[in-house]
Amino acid sequence: MTNSQIINLLQIKENQLTALFSAQPDIFWEVQPKGKWTAGQHVIHLVQSETPLIKALKLPNFILKWKFGSSNRPSRSYEEVVHRYEEKLAAAGPGVVGPFSRKMPDSVSSESHIWISKLSELNSKINNVTKKLSDKELDTILLPHPLMGKMTLREILMWNAHHIQHHIDVLITKYVK
Repeated sequence: MTNSQIINLLQIKENQLTALFSAQPDIFWEVQPKGKWTAGQHVIHLVQSETPLIKALKLPNFILKWKFGSSNRPSRSYEEVVHRYEEKLAAAGPGVVGPFSRKMPDSVSSESHIWISKLSELNSKINNVTKKLSDKELDTILLPHPLMGKMTLREILMWNAHHIQHHIDVLITKYVK
């Protein structure tokens, strides 16, 4: 996937998530199947997972290379990233979350617009950085993912878009009545 394709995909996924919440009553934000997050906490989790990504993307490339190394293989395709993520999720079992989402804050429906706006703002920042990355940077600079290990920038940016889709799918299958 090219920079512009990744940017477009992230925007599409954000729009789909926003449309899903817009199509539900306000109280949907607080829907909580037994033992699961509320619907709104899925959005909060996305904000929590994108926050360290944008922080990393703002760092100079030499720091990322020094800290995480450089890739010695071609970037995986979007389909390969998605397949690998789904495999890792299945192997990890239910309830696996990154370290930043283990203490999930409560949120009432009146806060939904705040969290959705935060997610939109993060996506815009990520897309602005993505626009400026060269193919060489996308395919050589590595970042760590808590479940998948080190990924190239291209892979982690594609994963980020898929991550939103993953949560849309969960919300549709387990929350929407």
